[in-house]
Amino acid sequence: MINLREVAETNAMIEKENLDVRTITMGISLLNCIDDDLDRLNQKVYERITTAAKDLVKTGEEISKEYGIPIVNKRISVTPIAMIGASACKTKEDYVTLAHTLDCAAKEVGVNLIGGYSALISKGMTKADELLIRSIPQALSETERVCSSVNVGSSKTGINMDGVRLIGEIIKETSVLTADRESAPCMKFVVFCNAPDDNPFMAGAFHGVTEADEIINVGVSGPGVVKTALEQVRGESFEVLCETIKKTAFKVTRVGQLVAKEASKRLGVPFGIVDLSLAPTPAVGDSVADILCEIGLEHAGAPGTTAALALLNDQVKKGGVMASSYVGGLSGAFIPVSEDQGMIHAVEAGALTIEKLEAMTCVCSVGLDMIAIPGDTKATTIAGIIADEMAIGMVNQKTTAVRVIPAAGKKVGDVIEFGGLFGYAPIMPVNSFSCDAFVNRRGRIPAPIHSFKN
Repeated sequence: MINLREVAETNAMIEKENLDVRTITMGISLLNCIDDDLDRLNQKVYERITTAAKDLVKTGEEISKEYGIPIVNKRISVTPIAMIGASACKTKEDYVTLAHTLDCAAKEVGVNLIGGYSALISKGMTKADELLIRSIPQALSETERVCSSVNVGSSKTGINMDGVRLIGEIIKETSVLTADRESAPCMKFVVFCNAPDDNPFMAGAFHGVTEADEIINVGVSGPGVVKTALEQVRGESFEVLCETIKKTAFKVTRVGQLVAKEASKRLGVPFGIVDLSLAPTPAVGDSVADILCEIGLEHAGAPGTTAALALLNDQVKKGGVMASSYVGGLSGAFIPVSEDQGMIHAVEAGALTIEKLEAMTCVCSVGLDMIAIPGDTKATTIAGIIADEMAIGMVNQKTTAVRVIPAAGKKVGDVIEFGGLFGYAPIMPVNSFSCDAFVNRRGRIPAPIHSFKN
């Protein structure tokens, strides 16, 4: 039973503490669209998406209005396009036509973003995978709503270093190609280790091949709610701190569970998971870094930051799993730079570096996220950064990711403005020592010994 006090509590979270359902994401399988004729393939993909998701936006708006819960984004994820286009696409330009089809379908149904322009290459790379990856700069530069991802490693298979090296070049190429837009399309690309099949958050969302034909996944976020709760227990013990985070995460997840179940019922699509991720925005009071400060740090990046983040991430997950039987995706705490005002302040104060962010990714939900670096950063250096982050994911059996923006023409001390949900980003310095000889070795890094569990 829900009592009046809980109703009032939830209303306060929404009105004063930036609680929202960040996204309803419909996953759509495109496996039945596969065709060896490119024109037929594009037509099938367009019809499949626009038919399955025709009521997604309207349903999200209706639920938001009826329950008074902000639902910020409505999105779509699809089966990784590298495999969908494998029979029909003979050139990278062929794959770009599929990117345009996804973009047109997304605009037709009114969603904010569509994810799944993706390839899964953790153990090897097919010709189709390579063609799609090489098409990414053009695809992202010519589309508005398409998001792309590549999974290059896993705890079971190791890290595909040939893929990592290629992706370093692709990120650099995307940066140069979109220099007139401050290289912003790089924001729509993420590289993963241990990518989950059911992630509702962009840019990494794709519809895994283990999923049903359609699925509803919901991502809910509430850094402001957690921070406000912690303000009431300043100076208390770690036990009180942890209990407060767990209870708050439980309440936030219940909101997501309500929206997910209602959307599933109205759309006639199975409910997949609730992703409880403390995903910040540039809005004041909606910051993961501010939570870390409330826990007791002067700035994110100060000594103790990794421990505080580990505590936060674990308690968020413990609270979430009590609220829903199907918590999944990337649940935990995100630490993007440009989307979190507190993180930006920490960088500007000199408290936070890429190296400290990398240490923090050992215990957070994802990885190096929304980090702007100098435009003259070498492709091999970008590949080295990716390899380091993938190794953290591989060894710790967790999802890690990298989303960096080499801002063409920008240097340390400059700032790039993305606007809206993406905020702005100070250009962060990158270690300038070479890793060329390491990155240019061929093959893959083997999986760690604990991968042999069969």
